[in-house]
Amino acid sequence: MSYRRFVTLAACGLVLLSAAPAHASPPLPEPGADNAWSAWLGTGGGDDVNVTWSGAVLRLADPATAPGGQRAPVAQGMLLTAPHVLATPADRVTAQVAGAPAGVEVEYRGQAGDRWTEWQAAGAALPESVGAVQVRVLLTGAATVTAVRLTADRTSGAPPALAAVGSVHRIYATREGLVGGTTANGHVITSRDHFVALPSRRGLAPKNTGDYTVRVCTTSGARCEFAPVWDVGPWNTTDDYWNPPATRQSWKDLPQGRPEAQAAYQNGYNGGKDQFGRTVANPAGIDLADGVFWDGLQLTTNSWVDVAYLWTAGGPRGVVGSGPLNIRAGATSTAASKGYAATAAQVPIECWVTGQSIAGPYGTTTRWDRVGAGQYVSHAYIASTSGGAAPAC
Repeated sequence: MSYRRFVTLAACGLVLLSAAPAHASPPLPEPGADNAWSAWLGTGGGDDVNVTWSGAVLRLADPATAPGGQRAPVAQGMLLTAPHVLATPADRVTAQVAGAPAGVEVEYRGQAGDRWTEWQAAGAALPESVGAVQVRVLLTGAATVTAVRLTADRTSGAPPALAAVGSVHRIYATREGLVGGTTANGHVITSRDHFVALPSRRGLAPKNTGDYTVRVCTTSGARCEFAPVWDVGPWNTTDDYWNPPATRQSWKDLPQGRPEAQAAYQNGYNGGKDQFGRTVANPAGIDLADGVFWDGLQLTTNSWVDVAYLWTAGGPRGVVGSGPLNIRAGATSTAASKGYAATAAQVPIECWVTGQSIAGPYGTTTRWDRVGAGQYVSHAYIASTSGGAAPAC
């Protein structure tokens, strides 16, 4: 991500953007920790999607472009700001938007230690107090933005509960395809790509990161893939069905783990329609990129799969720096392949064993990380770890 967007509120108030010449980025205030600041609306950091700063206004770069996974002609763009350090911990961020705010949404997430919370709408509380936040601004249609003022504070009430740790749900999966299209986080889809789409932006990872990673397995458990969430869909965009009803963004009368599309298709829920009024043609709650579908899980048709939403769990984890990485049945490169871990995916490290020496992009090592029952990856392909030290098995 581009850390050129790290900003604070100038002492005199909002940063003045109207004087900037066309296409020039707005001025950068001095960095520092603050609980009231202005989002820097300059673009071009490589992590923005279909937005441009022109004539002192943030707008869609192409009003005909929609994210691939949504399969709906809704033009959309997104500006992702850099993390902002707070002067004092907070669990809520509110936003004031200047411009033509119809069609503008501001969302944020908080950093607690070395992990991120899910994204929330500005004004909603996080499940815990955090010391840093990151903001994204979403635009649809003809919406424009000239300034976004942000304020972080503590709520007086009890925070909402987190999703159940390590929650796993059986979900109907479809193949996304759409090679050459652009995902909701700006990734251009390649042949046999490795990522997934979920029908809510709450779990949408920034481009080239695995901050939100799923483990998706065949119902037999014979094949699994760890893959980052890089797109939004299928069907809905506000259906974080993996969360409990109390904190679910939409469709709060449905049980945890049941996607709205599944309820619509199987039970006629919402008149059999999705949030856009389309007749739901299958019960899908996850889209799989072609590499996950064909290579990771070796599926031949749309299927039920078991999905774990790994950011709802704690513990040690590693970032796969070079993938897709074979998951092996033992601590050797000759052991049977059990699936893949995609580049940028964050894999849980339950413990580690000594096995075959492997030379990889991050050194030569005999350490193999157990990422599930009977599932191992060489530590030579793990770019970094977090969440504490993993024990020996």
